[in-house]
Amino acid sequence: MDFTRVPAGPVTLSDRRTRTSWDVDVAEFDLAVCPVTRAQYAETLGEGTGAATDRDLPVDSVSWPDALEFCNALSAREDLCPAYALDGGDAVWDPAADGYRLPTEAEWERACRAGTTGPRYGNLDDIAWYRGNSGERPHPVGRKAPNGWGLHDMLGNVWEWTWDIYDPEVYGSYRVLRGGGWFDEHWSCRASVRRRTHPDLRIEDLGFRVARSVRAVSR
Repeated sequence: MDFTRVPAGPVTLSDRRTRTSWDVDVAEFDLAVCPVTRAQYAETLGEGTGAATDRDLPVDSVSWPDALEFCNALSAREDLCPAYALDGGDAVWDPAADGYRLPTEAEWERACRAGTTGPRYGNLDDIAWYRGNSGERPHPVGRKAPNGWGLHDMLGNVWEWTWDIYDPEVYGSYRVLRGGGWFDEHWSCRASVRRRTHPDLRIEDLGFRVARSVRAVSR
């Protein structure tokens, strides 16, 4: 699994439902160049990898707790301190841990934009698998052009879980999804688009990628 260093800096998040926006200062962190693949997911958790032709597809149909369990398992495999204390569907993140984790929503958007300010970091057909070019199916990761920081599939292919709760007062434990997927129209595949869903949802166009805190790596 390859990673890139995302530099520190500000990002402005926005929500169309509430018509609000807010600024976040993001510390530098490492982010996987591609979403987690089916092979990486299966091998880390000690499961079968399925057909050889499916190995490089992004893993899908994983819940938010599934993604956290993967992060902890990958950390344990590399003798790192797990980022999460898990208790059923509840999780506590230890920011001082040097293990793998999900990116926050602000980290995800800063990484996706890679210093750009428009809705996308390139021409959609060049950078993403979406309904207009996917054949309504997922595709192997890393086949579309990366953004300026070397990250592939930040838009399209599969939606990605983030750590953040969407709006606890209105939606309870619903978590934020980012990026759009292979079944989505072009307007859903934009850097600012945020979706929400129950953390236990497993669906065929929802996956994730992993991050790691630089301050923890440097300890």
